[in-house]
Amino acid sequence: MPLSSAISPAAPRAAAPVEKDNKRITTGWTFYDWANSVYPLVITSSIFPIYWSSVIKQITHTTSGQSPVDFLGMRVPGSSLLNYAISASFLLIALVSPFLTSLADYSGRKKLFLQVFCYLGAASCAGLFFFSTETLTLSTFIFIAATVGFSGSIVFYNSYLPEISSEEKFDSLSAKGFSMGYVGSVILLIICLVINQFHDKVGITAGRAAQLSFLLTGLWWAGFAQIPFFTLPPDKGRPADAVASADGWLLNGFRELGKVWDQIKQLPNLKQFLLAYFTYNMGVQTVMYVATLFGTDELHLPEGQLIITILLLQVVAIAGAWLFAKLSERIGNTRALSWSVFIWMLICVAGYFVQAGWSFFVLAGFIGLTMGAIQSLSRSTYSKIIPENTPNAASFFSFFDVTEKLSIVIGTATFGIINQIMGSMRYSILALIVFFILGLIFLLGLRGKKLREDPTSAGSFLPPPPASAPAEMGRPQAL
Repeated sequence: MPLSSAISPAAPRAAAPVEKDNKRITTGWTFYDWANSVYPLVITSSIFPIYWSSVIKQITHTTSGQSPVDFLGMRVPGSSLLNYAISASFLLIALVSPFLTSLADYSGRKKLFLQVFCYLGAASCAGLFFFSTETLTLSTFIFIAATVGFSGSIVFYNSYLPEISSEEKFDSLSAKGFSMGYVGSVILLIICLVINQFHDKVGITAGRAAQLSFLLTGLWWAGFAQIPFFTLPPDKGRPADAVASADGWLLNGFRELGKVWDQIKQLPNLKQFLLAYFTYNMGVQTVMYVATLFGTDELHLPEGQLIITILLLQVVAIAGAWLFAKLSERIGNTRALSWSVFIWMLICVAGYFVQAGWSFFVLAGFIGLTMGAIQSLSRSTYSKIIPENTPNAASFFSFFDVTEKLSIVIGTATFGIINQIMGSMRYSILALIVFFILGLIFLLGLRGKKLREDPTSAGSFLPPPPASAPAEMGRPQAL
């Protein structure tokens, strides 16, 4: 079926409400984490950055992955080029995702958009099988497409959380999703690690082993994504109250986006949380994207040792996600997030001084402990702040997604520029502490406040609660 037909407004029809906390649906939802988390682990964090560095060394005939290469007529340090490619991909998705998610809300085709971005990302990962010294420019754009597919699908995936779960289970379900992602990605990384470590036993080169890892990543992602695609609620179609006009679905998508923006402007807690998330996420995501390059090009760690470290880091991250989920139940979401951000500040300082050896392993342990926790808690906290039972959850999560993507653009670009100017990633790591300090300040401003504001304060355009809902259903919770 053509995409244009799928997103054209169908006849308005009523859709049955989704049963919340249905085990089959929520378990199926977490399997998308299982499916797509192989991208950030294999492509972002481990094998791809190492392979990228080796390709740069072969192209430049040097021993440094930071040596400059030609890219579209420019001379760019190899490590900085990867940072800029990450920035470009997230800038692209930040520009288009608000329109796409508002269109998904208007057309009622959220699952369709999730599938489109999933297949784009998975196919692009598989396309990296052809990455070689002769295809650096093309492979850079394929990497950008893979990143767009990953980040684009996440916004639609996240928007299901308030639809399929009751609010008191947001934290635990979000943590379960991240934990599933870590387990699934670790399994594939072990398979890829075996292929890369024993490639000579099956008569293939080290480069071909890495390329096979990229192909397996795409197949794993697309294959296991069929579980959530099968179990998640079907697309509802265009809401009955959506305005049909001669303008068609294009302008109505922008109208939906403007309506959500009007709501956000009248929700101070939501605005402040987005500002806090924007600042501390600059640091978190940048560290996660550059950690492997830092290990190969700054600390000169052996590839096998680095991949094993990343593997163990994922195991620690599973425990960290659950630990901070339990902590948030005891002390509140923003307090738990504040402690996580404070630990990240210490990580930046330690990153400036770290050397190969025991100090690197200790630092990696703390990164693993907090990286899953801060992502999981951020997602569940946002789910608790947005208006309850909102019919345009995908559009609200598009703002969350845009906030995340723009923070990655600024964070990775800043890291690359400082590295290019100073000639060392240590200064770039240290500079990230500024982002965490700002994020912590904004989070502290939310402490003691109610999590979800009174819907009536956001204006009459917010939907009223169902008449049959209990009186305490919409009661705000404390941060």
